[in-house]
Amino acid sequence: MAEENRYEEKEPEREENEVPAVETISGGDKYVLRMLSVIGHIEGHSVISDGKTTKYEQVLPVLCSIEEDPATDGLLVLLNTVGGDVEAGLAIAEMLAGMSKPTVSLVIGGGHSIAVPIAVACKRSLIVPSATMTLHPVRINGTVLGTPQSFSYLAKMQSRINRFILSHSAVAEEELTRLLMNSDELATDIGTILCGEEAVSAGLIGAVGGISDALSALKALVDERRAKQ
Repeated sequence: MAEENRYEEKEPEREENEVPAVETISGGDKYVLRMLSVIGHIEGHSVISDGKTTKYEQVLPVLCSIEEDPATDGLLVLLNTVGGDVEAGLAIAEMLAGMSKPTVSLVIGGGHSIAVPIAVACKRSLIVPSATMTLHPVRINGTVLGTPQSFSYLAKMQSRINRFILSHSAVAEEELTRLLMNSDELATDIGTILCGEEAVSAGLIGAVGGISDALSALKALVDERRAKQ
């Protein structure tokens, strides 16, 4: 008898700096919940060689599959990120905001820069007491031409970010502008660092809480959605 060829399925190799996009978390028999981790730098069109990265081209298809998966009840988004590519971060935020599935965000370490729109995009947002969020105007690296067109481009990009934050959180426009343009807090830049309670008081985040609070909020949203169906 000829020897049967056997092939072992192997998981694709993962780069050292690549963060797993999504995990399934056990919710018992009543709930099937997924968890998305946004960690390190949010990588856009340019590859970041050093440090942990969240690759937006991996995250977007996962969010689409979760939205279309009838077995998935809800999504928990964990944030511990320094921010990163503006358009990549906004793309993730817009995908989250457009989902019909229940979504809850939890800032556990840092939710800085373009991570702020991602945090507020979910239907409920929480932050642990020790976590921080940094708000500052759009910054770009490399050579910048000092022309009216360059300033117009930056102004339009900042306006896109501001509109998203204002439409998905309780922060007032005047307060958001004050936080962005504060010149007394950051040594080498303008902006503001908010700790857990401060982010809630400013209206950016809904409540202070930990992982159990976030999961409870997500399950409550799932129950509300089921009651309406």
